[in-house]
Amino acid sequence: MSCSETQKELKVEVYETSASGHKLTAITDFKSSENPSKVEILPEQKFQTITGFGGAFTESSAYLLNKLSKENRDKILKAYFAKDGANYSLTRTHMNSCDFSLNQYSYSPVEDDVNLEHFTIEEDRADLIPMIKDAMAVSEDGFKLFASPWTAAPWMKDNNDWVGGKLLPKYYDTWALFFSKYIDAYEAEGIPIWGFTVENEPHGNGNNWESMHFTPEKMTEFVQHHLGPKLEADGKGDKIILGYDQNRAGVKEWVDVMYATEASSKYYDGTAIHWYESTYEVFPEALQYAHNKAPNKYLIETEGCVDS
Repeated sequence: MSCSETQKELKVEVYETSASGHKLTAITDFKSSENPSKVEILPEQKFQTITGFGGAFTESSAYLLNKLSKENRDKILKAYFAKDGANYSLTRTHMNSCDFSLNQYSYSPVEDDVNLEHFTIEEDRADLIPMIKDAMAVSEDGFKLFASPWTAAPWMKDNNDWVGGKLLPKYYDTWALFFSKYIDAYEAEGIPIWGFTVENEPHGNGNNWESMHFTPEKMTEFVQHHLGPKLEADGKGDKIILGYDQNRAGVKEWVDVMYATEASSKYYDGTAIHWYESTYEVFPEALQYAHNKAPNKYLIETEGCVDS
């Protein structure tokens, strides 16, 4: 390893977490290799800025957390959010219900309520909001929170269903208002919102749970002419908007549309990607293409569970 001239000796400690049973176990016994690998560290060479690391707040996890004793609940929150724990710094939650919810619900339950006069986050008060607020209390450094919708209420969609379908153009302004009202409702609870992804998995999810389909063109139309201007008009233009929000393999066609012109890219702050379809192929060229298309905008992994 190369070190700076002033650093004469580099001390290295190895810890391993593995399927064989190690859990951050200190490893001290190493077998020598006939062909050892050379690792060269170049701290002065920088490639990217890390926005944060973290995970998701979901209704199901919050519900299960509330089933534990206070002692165990606090222990788990500290493990993720305390400075001597994982110290999460970038987190996500869902708007309306998702596949990690107890049932299907929307913050706009009244049909054809185009001005969202009956907007309510009541469904989140029992479990989700308390979990986020308690995590905030544990976190010494604080964390960014962004939100993603899996679907609008069925009455706003062309198939009038929770699963699949598209947002009806006549409700584009209503759906943009929905994001603005969400910010107001959550910040009234003392929970600041860093930003949004426009739609979780706009290609759909095989019709397995809540979803709503967008093409790159339709999502960009919605962001450029409805969501971005609405947040700006409501004094919320500082909120981050991330487009796409699905697998790396399909990111090229989206960024080509999102960042086609100065006008189309104006309200996009970055691209969101998921980690699926990546068991044997990680699509580095697709990620590099997305970065090169908009090098000054975010490229953030927003979801990733164990793949196939």
